[in-house]
Amino acid sequence: MKIPRLVIAGTQSGVGKTSITLGVVAALTRRGLRVQTFKVGPDYLDPTYLAMASSRPCYNLDGWMTDHDYVCQLFARVAADADIAVIEGVMGLFDGADPTGLAGSTAEIARWLDAPVLLVANAHGVGRSFAAAVSGFVRFVPEIKVTGVIANRSGSASHVTGLRASLAAANLPMMLGAIARGGMPELSSRHLGLVTADAQRITPAVLDQLADVIESSLDLDEVLATARQAGPVTVPAPLTHAPTTVRLGIARDEAFHFYYPDNLDALVREGCELVPFSPLHDQQLPPNLNGLYIGGGYPEEFAAHLAANLTMIDSIREFAASQRVMVAECGGLMYLSNGIETLDGTRHPMVGILPGWTRMCPQRKSLGYVTVTLTRNSLWGHAGAQLRGHEFHYSEWIDPPQCSAAYQIDYRRDARTVAEGHLVGSTLASYAHLHFASCPAATRQWVKSLLIP
Repeated sequence: MKIPRLVIAGTQSGVGKTSITLGVVAALTRRGLRVQTFKVGPDYLDPTYLAMASSRPCYNLDGWMTDHDYVCQLFARVAADADIAVIEGVMGLFDGADPTGLAGSTAEIARWLDAPVLLVANAHGVGRSFAAAVSGFVRFVPEIKVTGVIANRSGSASHVTGLRASLAAANLPMMLGAIARGGMPELSSRHLGLVTADAQRITPAVLDQLADVIESSLDLDEVLATARQAGPVTVPAPLTHAPTTVRLGIARDEAFHFYYPDNLDALVREGCELVPFSPLHDQQLPPNLNGLYIGGGYPEEFAAHLAANLTMIDSIREFAASQRVMVAECGGLMYLSNGIETLDGTRHPMVGILPGWTRMCPQRKSLGYVTVTLTRNSLWGHAGAQLRGHEFHYSEWIDPPQCSAAYQIDYRRDARTVAEGHLVGSTLASYAHLHFASCPAATRQWVKSLLIP
C-alpha cells in the first residue's frame, strides 16, 4: 500500500511542532485532501486538536507500550483511505523511554514506518549555529530520513535568508519554510500540556488562521512532494470481529475523555457495544449495561458539578452493588473515591465506592511509562501476565486504604515498585492508563468477565 506520509518532529519540547502540525493538517484539509493524523507517544490532548483539524479521529503510535508489528498494522489500517498521513512527534526527535536507544521515540516510529521527517528547529537568536544544530539531528542516526527543515520563531527576511544559506552550505536538507516569532495563534494550555480541544478553543477561524500561516510561510507543495517519497507499507491481514455480546458503558464528557481510540476499537472487536454516558449531564446510567469504563480527564475541573449530580452517583452506586465489573483509570479513580479536594482546599464528595479521598497537588505527582505485572487472577488475566501503560497526574490518594491489589507497577522513570490496581468488589481502579495492545489477551479476558453474572 502506497501511503504518502511524513513525521513532523522537533529538536525539543516546546519548539512549536504542535502548532505547526495543526497548521499543516488544516492547510492540507482545506485543499480537499483526506488527512489521517497520528501522535507519537501516550499523549491524550494533542490528538484532540489534530482530530478537529482533520475531521478524522487521531491515533497514538507508541513504540514502547506496543511494538513494531502493531504500529505498522494500526497505521496501515487507519490510513488506508487517506490521501496523506501526518504524524506529530513527541518531545525531541530522539527523546523516548531509553537514553541510549530509540525505544519510545519519534525516531523509532519514523524508522518503523520508513517515513520522511520534517524537523522543526528554533531559529530565535541563532545564525550559522542553526545549521550546526540541524546537522547533529541529521547525522545522529543516519537511517532516520530528515528530509526538510522548518525554522520556527525566525526574525527578519535577511535572517531567514541566512538560515537557508547556512543549511545549503553544510549540505543539509533544505529549509521548507520559516515562521516568524509570534506568527502562530496561541493555544490554551494547562498542567497536562494543551487543554482538550473543543469548538470554543479551536474554531474554524483559528484553523483557518493556522492554515494561512502555513500557506504563507512554508512551501506546502514541497511538503506534499516529500510525503509522496515514502515507500510502500505492508498491508496487514484484516482484523476479525467477534459478535457483539455485551454492552459496556463508557464515560464520555468534558470531565472524562482520555481514551486511546485503538483501545476502544479492540473492545469492539472483542464483542463490546460501547454505550457512552455522561457523569456530568446524564441523570442515570443507560439501561442493560454489563460493565462500566471510566477513563481519565479533568474531574477536578468539574468537581462541584459532578458532586451535585446525585442521581448519577446513586445510579453508579447501585451498579457497583450489583457486582458488575467497573474499570476506572486516573480521573475515574478520583470520581469513584470518597471525594476530590481541589487546590483551594474545597472538598467535593464523589461516588464513594473506593474508600479514601483524592486531592489535587500543586506539583506533578507522576509522569512516565509503567509496567504492570498481575499478582493475582483478575479481569485482566492470570497472575504473572504483564501490560504496559503510562501515568501522568497531579492528584494523589490521601491515605489510600488497604484495598486488595490486582497487580504491581514498576515505574520506569525512578525504578519504584508499588502494589496497585485497587480492587473493591468487582471494581478495579488505578492511576495507570494501560494500552491494551501490550497484552491482547487482557482485552479478551475483560470482555469475558463482563459476561459473568
